[in-house]
Amino acid sequence: MSSNWKAVAARKRAETLRKIPQAWVLARDVLQEARLRRDITGTFISSLLSWEERLITDLDSVSLALQISHGVYTALQVTSAFCKRAAFAHQLNNCLHEIFFEDARQRAVELDEYFETTGNTIGPLHGVPISLKDQFHVKNVETTMGYAGWVDTFEGQKDTSQEFKIESQLVTELRSLGAILYCKTSLPQALLVGETVNNLIGTTMNPVNQKLSCGGSSGGEGALQALGGSSLGVGTDIGGSVRIPAAFCGTYSIKPSFGRFSYRRVANSSPGQTIMPSAIGFMATSVLSLKLIMTSLLSTKPWLRDPDVVDMPWRNIAELEVRNTSLCFAVFTNDEKVTPHPPVIRAIKMVVDAVKKAGHKVIQWEPPSHFEACDIHQSFIRADGGADLWKQLGLLHEPLIHQLAELFGTGPVEPTPLLEYQANSLKRKDYSARYMEYWNSTAEKTGTGRAVDAVILPVAPHAAVISGKFYHYGYSEIVNLLDYTSVAIPVTRADKTLDPFDSNYKYMNSVDHQNWADYDPEIYDGAPAGVQLMGRRFDEERMISVAGIVIDALSYTHLEH
Repeated sequence: MSSNWKAVAARKRAETLRKIPQAWVLARDVLQEARLRRDITGTFISSLLSWEERLITDLDSVSLALQISHGVYTALQVTSAFCKRAAFAHQLNNCLHEIFFEDARQRAVELDEYFETTGNTIGPLHGVPISLKDQFHVKNVETTMGYAGWVDTFEGQKDTSQEFKIESQLVTELRSLGAILYCKTSLPQALLVGETVNNLIGTTMNPVNQKLSCGGSSGGEGALQALGGSSLGVGTDIGGSVRIPAAFCGTYSIKPSFGRFSYRRVANSSPGQTIMPSAIGFMATSVLSLKLIMTSLLSTKPWLRDPDVVDMPWRNIAELEVRNTSLCFAVFTNDEKVTPHPPVIRAIKMVVDAVKKAGHKVIQWEPPSHFEACDIHQSFIRADGGADLWKQLGLLHEPLIHQLAELFGTGPVEPTPLLEYQANSLKRKDYSARYMEYWNSTAEKTGTGRAVDAVILPVAPHAAVISGKFYHYGYSEIVNLLDYTSVAIPVTRADKTLDPFDSNYKYMNSVDHQNWADYDPEIYDGAPAGVQLMGRRFDEERMISVAGIVIDALSYTHLEH
């Protein structure tokens, strides 16, 4: 039985590759050259495409939707270009779990016929290709979530009559809006790692710097977007899962509050853990593309089909509130457990300097202990004693990936007793109340008459990380514990000259020591370094505007230099 999972995984990998058209299979010398390169994004992968394919796949989703609606490109042209680039991306980087290019092309033909006949699009996402993390069920497509034991089953269960028939509500909504679905992206075992590695396809590395991880758990999305094989994708986030890969791969993401978008019929780890639930998140090559998919999905009124979705249409007034006004940001650089590496510190300083130069104010953020928040967050992650994870691994006796060994040991343990679980729930409520009170109190310091508009903080204590060296998730977990909204934006790249190792740094503890001991300026050189902008609960509209303001400020500063 121990070797059975290997055979299933090998068969699944081969099946995925066979779905790539023969004309798109890369030559061996191209693959060999890619293995020798540090960075396979940009000109390397672009050189494999035609001029028109490059033009199309370099556009963000907002531009694609506009060009298709004006008849500049057909849905089939756009779909074919992205499918081809995604096929190249997977061969170079191992970032896809599922390929359904033919279904996508067929849908594109239908959309083009509708447009030609009526002169109209069927929705705001008409012809826009959208990639999906492999948690989302798509009719006629398998969902494995990285488990060999889920192959040929419905979420690990055989003969349920649901295999290949169930579709996530959000997927159905995307179809109704005109989106083209064409692939599902890689993720880590159990979804609980800031890297992307599982027994089905192995490891997805960072295409910007192949010595480093692409992040996780929506890591395949980050890698695919960095390679230009997607301009817009859907992921999930329970501890940083759309923000970490965005920061590591140099793209944009938003983690909304739970209940803003539908999680109905989406596969998940420990699905009964609803005290601190995973949220739907989005990743894109521009911040305006994040807005496009959110406004589009909300226009379908998802709260009428999912009881967990809040009846809250897109609020333009909230978006407009932050424009043409002086903002006050807070900056949080160190959680007093792990100090970020030099590239991240420099990225935060760049953001602070840029928004100050744009006329905004920045104050220090001194909230309740984030160390306390980490403990509460982890109490829910570990609450089932690893029962769900070990159940899925036990289907084919798969091994645990080493990144999860410290968290889940060698087998399931007793779950958290009910009364302790309830006590942890009360701790979360109390902590959230204290954090909110602190945020409200900043109105006395901002000079705007309002509390702080957004908090600038790291996504992780490093730029894209060396595989197996991700020790601390506190900077991203805080957002999930509080159920806040956060936008991750790219800022800069690690630079071995600008970001030297600080040999005089005094470690705060053993985890901090580990993190700093593993910082190597040579290895990290060129790795994307991003930051996150944290807002409050259900603050998606304002945070999209705030992110735009910060991006403009950074662009203006860059132009000056």
